[in-house]
Amino acid sequence: MWKHIAYTPLFRYLQCPLSTCCAPLFWASKNKYQELHMRRQKTWNLLNCEDGVKTANMPPSNMIHCSSVNFKTKNEQQQTKIPVLNGDIPSLYRHVFESNSRNSKVCIQRYSELLEKFSKGGGENAIYRHTQKNKKLLVRERLRMLLDDEHFLELSPFAGLGMPYGDVPAGGCLTGIGRICGIWCVFSASDATVKGGTLFPITVRKQLRAQEIAMQNRLPSIYLVDSGGAFLPLQAEIFPDKSHGGRTFYNVAMMSSLRIPQVAVVCGSCTAGGAYLPTMSEEAAMIDKIGTLFLAGPPLVKAAIGEDINSEELGGAMLHSTISGCVDYFASSEKETYECIRNTISMLNYDIPAEETLEFDSPLYDSDELLGLAPQNYSCTLHIKLILSRMIDGSRFHEFKANYGTTLVTGFAYIEGQLVGIVANNGELTHNASLKGSHFVQLCNQRNIPILFVVNTAPGAAAPSSPNQAVDHANRLKAHASMMSAVACAAVPKITLVVGGCYGNDSYAMCGRSFDPNFLFLWPNAKIALVDSRHLPTFSATWDDDSSETENHLLKEKLKKESNAFYSTARIWDDGVILPQNSRKVIAQCLRIIKQQKHQVMSPQWLPMSVLRM
Repeated sequence: MWKHIAYTPLFRYLQCPLSTCCAPLFWASKNKYQELHMRRQKTWNLLNCEDGVKTANMPPSNMIHCSSVNFKTKNEQQQTKIPVLNGDIPSLYRHVFESNSRNSKVCIQRYSELLEKFSKGGGENAIYRHTQKNKKLLVRERLRMLLDDEHFLELSPFAGLGMPYGDVPAGGCLTGIGRICGIWCVFSASDATVKGGTLFPITVRKQLRAQEIAMQNRLPSIYLVDSGGAFLPLQAEIFPDKSHGGRTFYNVAMMSSLRIPQVAVVCGSCTAGGAYLPTMSEEAAMIDKIGTLFLAGPPLVKAAIGEDINSEELGGAMLHSTISGCVDYFASSEKETYECIRNTISMLNYDIPAEETLEFDSPLYDSDELLGLAPQNYSCTLHIKLILSRMIDGSRFHEFKANYGTTLVTGFAYIEGQLVGIVANNGELTHNASLKGSHFVQLCNQRNIPILFVVNTAPGAAAPSSPNQAVDHANRLKAHASMMSAVACAAVPKITLVVGGCYGNDSYAMCGRSFDPNFLFLWPNAKIALVDSRHLPTFSATWDDDSSETENHLLKEKLKKESNAFYSTARIWDDGVILPQNSRKVIAQCLRIIKQQKHQVMSPQWLPMSVLRM
């Protein structure tokens, strides 16, 4: 009962007007309080410590969930006895491990080739024209000047691969999250070497996803605009619908009303729809002799009214900073512009604490061995704890309901000193496993603990062939619905990592893309589809008894192609493909990014209204 007794300190009454005459009473009360507190501490120690130590150092309440906490005693220093996972590869499955390793090396080779190809943007000729003729910096050089001197998290680097309208390297823009003056910011930077910065459908989709991440995690947004507007032959896929180009401008207004800062840089041509992004942002800068801003350029002016005018006179930096007021900062060079933007970000009134060097243990097992644990198909899957043991601090895992619903592993761990709840597939998502997952997700939500979903779902069960099987399927369906509801309604941050298959209904319960995780990443070997192409005969028999063998073969090949990780990431069904050995670093970075929103200083007088320029 001693744990629940609260004592009110008397020190706050020192400023009382009667404190002088009541001083003897105060000091007597203070001594009594200290004596009583010491007694309470000793009793607490006896109730909670097996070896009967006399003193214990309790962690402050604001550190409970931000780093690993060591409980120290007077006689020795020991950590809480969280079980350590056994990550040794069983010799019986060594051949599976080696087979997975060979497949992973092939996937990583493909990853490296695409990364090198897409890092060149629109190609050598476009780069020469951009840098030599137009005298502009490449997009990665701009980011290097804007961001702090450290690695940033790039999102969807393979967007635009193999589109019906051709390859669009990186979707024609770079998006990601990096720090500016210590503040995590989302950036969206046009790459004018790709089709002159023209907006394709995939470009719009990538920009919208960056804005969605900014809203979910309340991150300041930076737009580096160098765009010629929409690609007119594909206007039906860019303009009319709710999730098309106009949604970008709607999001700008909504983000401002939510007090998410937005700053734009006009570092090239901003024509037609591209002109609205800087004029709707809360602050904007423009580069002299490089940036231009207008709805219609000089050729259209000539065609409409027959007047000859150059770009600077029509919409240059001097005009918009002195006459129209469309931009707030005039810069004579790109270097000056990015210094100005860094100063602007530093004035956003974020109370970022001094960065602490968290002490945490590395996993006990080599992360390079994750290549052999990345399953090339479901039959090559090893126990999920072998993967977890190579991702979490000290390979220590506090498992929840270890003996119930064992095809789903749930529990608590730390990743680079940050507490996280883990939900990981270890087989078919059964009735018991779903109920267990629902229970655990609700616990994390109640305790405000972020959740990491590690996904490798089973391909799917065959249709029931008896009444008993039909009843089992119905019960499983109800349990799945329970877990899906818990995941959908959980308000805590969610990060999804697909390490194998992500198939069908199970993917919803494991926080697939449609369940709105804060971040979703794939390993290069991952597969995403409604059904596994290897199990197609089972399902096709259910769908259409008249389908021919040729049709089934074509459908199987189509499913195989479309379930590939690179096919998925090209269409931004995820936030990027990451290497298995980098998973721990990426997840830890995401957890730190998510935590920043609590440091924004906000006025108590708040109206849901965006900043209206001019």
